[in-house]
Amino acid sequence: MDETFTRINEGVQLHHQQGRREAARDLFAQLWAEIGGERGDPLHVCVLAHSMADVQDDVHEELRWDQRALAAADLLTDDRVAQAGVPMSVAALYPSLHLNLGECYRRLGDLDRARECLRQARAGIGALGDDAYGELIRGGLDTLAQQLG
Repeated sequence: MDETFTRINEGVQLHHQQGRREAARDLFAQLWAEIGGERGDPLHVCVLAHSMADVQDDVHEELRWDQRALAAADLLTDDRVAQAGVPMSVAALYPSLHLNLGECYRRLGDLDRARECLRQARAGIGALGDDAYGELIRGGLDTLAQQLG
């Protein structure tokens, strides 16, 4: 795992294990500057933006970070993902990215866009493994579907 991923993971731990959202956000902002923002390595941009979205207090900001993550995923190749030691295909990233976007749109009251994101996430669900990550994403999609009626 490269240094950038190690540091992103530190931020994720700060947020999820220690409940230190602001510290995680500060670390992610520092990393964002270091990688060159949206001009950085698309894999770093995708993972960092995806993580940064989770530590936002404002749903509009969360949506902007989720959109950055999705745009970066569109630039990724399976070779780059494998080179980084990420044990999944690029296609397996999309259900989670669309789920997060759908959840933002739902919270903003844009239910049509939320449903479209849910549809896109479900269209790519076959790329998910039969593992804890796949179960987490499938469960999130089921919850979003219930919330959207």
